[in-house]
Amino acid sequence: MLPFNAFHPLRPVAACIVAAATLAAPAARAAEPFAIIDIRVEGLQRTDPGTVFASLPFRNGDTYSDEKGAAALRALFATGLFKDVRIEIDGKVVIVIVEERSIIANVSFVGLKEFDNDTLMKALRDSGIGEGLPFDRALVDRAEQEIKRQYLTKSLYGAEVTTTITPLERNRVNVVFTMNEGESAKIKDIRIVGNKAFSESTLLGLLSRTTSGWLTWYTKTDRYSRSELNADLETLRAYYTNRGYLEFDIESTQVTISPDKQEISVTISVREGQPFTVTSVRLEGEYLGRDDDFKRLVRIKPGDPYRSADVAATAKAFGELFGQFGYAFARTETRPEIDRANGQVVVVVNADPQRRVYVRRINVAGNDRTRDEVIRREFRQLESAWYDGDRIKLSRDRVDRLGYFKEVNVETDEVPGSPDQVDLTIKVEERPTGNLLVGAGYSSSDKLSFTASIKQENVFGSGNYLGLEFNTSKSNRNLVLSTVDPYWTIDGVSRAIDLFYRTTKPINSQGEEYELATPGAAIRFGVPFSDFDTVFFGIGVEQTRIDGNVTNKSYRDYRELYGANSTAIPLTLGWARDARDNIISPTKGRYQRVNLEWSIAGDVRYLRTNLQYQEYFPITNKFTFGLNAELGWGKGLGGKPYPIFKNFYGGGLGSVRVFEQGSLGVVDVTNNYIGGNRRLNVNGELYVPVPGTGNDKSLRIFGFVDAGNVWGEREKITGDSIRASAGIGLSWISPVGPLKLSWGNPIKKQPNDRIEKFQFQIGTAF
Repeated sequence: MLPFNAFHPLRPVAACIVAAATLAAPAARAAEPFAIIDIRVEGLQRTDPGTVFASLPFRNGDTYSDEKGAAALRALFATGLFKDVRIEIDGKVVIVIVEERSIIANVSFVGLKEFDNDTLMKALRDSGIGEGLPFDRALVDRAEQEIKRQYLTKSLYGAEVTTTITPLERNRVNVVFTMNEGESAKIKDIRIVGNKAFSESTLLGLLSRTTSGWLTWYTKTDRYSRSELNADLETLRAYYTNRGYLEFDIESTQVTISPDKQEISVTISVREGQPFTVTSVRLEGEYLGRDDDFKRLVRIKPGDPYRSADVAATAKAFGELFGQFGYAFARTETRPEIDRANGQVVVVVNADPQRRVYVRRINVAGNDRTRDEVIRREFRQLESAWYDGDRIKLSRDRVDRLGYFKEVNVETDEVPGSPDQVDLTIKVEERPTGNLLVGAGYSSSDKLSFTASIKQENVFGSGNYLGLEFNTSKSNRNLVLSTVDPYWTIDGVSRAIDLFYRTTKPINSQGEEYELATPGAAIRFGVPFSDFDTVFFGIGVEQTRIDGNVTNKSYRDYRELYGANSTAIPLTLGWARDARDNIISPTKGRYQRVNLEWSIAGDVRYLRTNLQYQEYFPITNKFTFGLNAELGWGKGLGGKPYPIFKNFYGGGLGSVRVFEQGSLGVVDVTNNYIGGNRRLNVNGELYVPVPGTGNDKSLRIFGFVDAGNVWGEREKITGDSIRASAGIGLSWISPVGPLKLSWGNPIKKQPNDRIEKFQFQIGTAF
């Protein structure tokens, strides 16, 4: 897509050119100064006469002179509306004769494929070429050349752009840009010469630019781009300097193109130099009397090869530590003291904390919908307080974890005239937080199903959640109304209210159908105890009703024990710690959760707990490994068995993939899957971004390995009972909700297990 500002250099310049005025001046007969009795304008077709009169430096009754006439010509040319302007004198009457520029009636493109039509049209209009604007041949010629230059950035070296100007009646013109884009030039070969320490194949594997392959039609990595090549050169430099080659240099880069402009050859000449080993690290400068604290941050290890990444990480860590003490503009410089004879280097780190500053004001920008207070209440850096780098980073992360924004950045600006003050500006880019979904489906088990939901995570920009969900099928019907106020109190205590009505008809029931109906309500509060920790507690009430001729032995036993109607009043207590960098597509950080549900009153008494541990490890800038583990356990109280409708289920997305959804666990004598009171899931995923997705970090390919199962009260947990699977998949936070696809094979299974190699779901999370 053509960059929005690609045509900025084409913006029209003023036509007020002294030379033009000078050339036109002879048309005005030299005259002695006189008092003007009248001014006439001739040649106007579309332009309002007032525009001309407003540009003239004289009025009726003023004295006319040749100097004023020349000024009038310059002013009229400067409007950009006229192709030619003359001034004639008839007695004491001034006659202004103009020839208007043609007006552009239409701009169109023929053969345009590589760029977006609307974006290109907008860029041209911003540059003065658009419907209703005066026609300027110079601007059109510049636009043609700029379009050609943009094609070069797409490796379309054979692209041709031809402009056709068609005159129309009433002094109008059509402008047509005809593109012959041709085929993009492909990289035929890439050579690296001068390398000795590492093989050419190893170095070529580091580059993002490649020769043509089976997937390059999609990735387009075989297209030459100067900016991408420069990035690859920096990758080469980083590879060498991270392995001791401190004096590595790229001597030249030669790019040649074939006569037919379809093939490109790239030759990179390097000079490796010798490897260096670090002998010591020396700190110089001012360290606020905290030298030991800074020494602990040094990543450079004596005896190791010189690594530029360790040097940069040390300088960054020093800057962050200075920032904790209010020194926002601290400078940390590193220099190597090289001993070439022995291949050794001493790294000198020089620090200058500059001045301590405090934050005068915190500004919020980019939040067109979300209220300022929703963002500000997540900030831990306060106005009129000392600058604290840790608190600012924590504030940024907390705003990002809200999930309302695509991008969150904090900028630091000096306050003019106040060297000890800075302003912070938190810039956000909002994303859609509402979800309106209506759908229908058909399956052999559920027959026709209907789903509708309205969910808004940031209703009216208040930061509150409001959701109404309704779905119905042959087996399940749910109606759920939920609301969450994350700042029910100014101290950050949250409140959640759920109202629900659920009915279930077990899929595998035999004979007459029976139904479980569960109406209920719950209220929960969350109390933050730190920036990462929250304790939850609440209470609910729910009733379970079993109607119909029950053929399922487990449910029949339950009804005989508790009756057709049973009530539970569960008390909930939980704790969660969320230190992930992003709740939508995390790349690092940890999430821990413990939830306890205890039915303290009613007909049914039970204890149910669920533990979850989740951590993300950044392997490189692009690769992330995620680990998820869940443990569930439940027990009946008061000498009664654990209620069957509180069982855990396993299999499918969110559990052990490849196995059919809900098919793990106990199967009763009527061949119904009834789950179990104990559950274990362990999931590992390696995430890789999809090439060409740009800023959409949520679209990722992953490989997975899952293991786990569900057990009943009388079953023994053994290694042989564990199920396991492995495969690949794709995850995406799509406009209609979280989307996950997976395909895999079982690693460990039993003969009666139900296998689904391909599984798909919208609305599930890891």
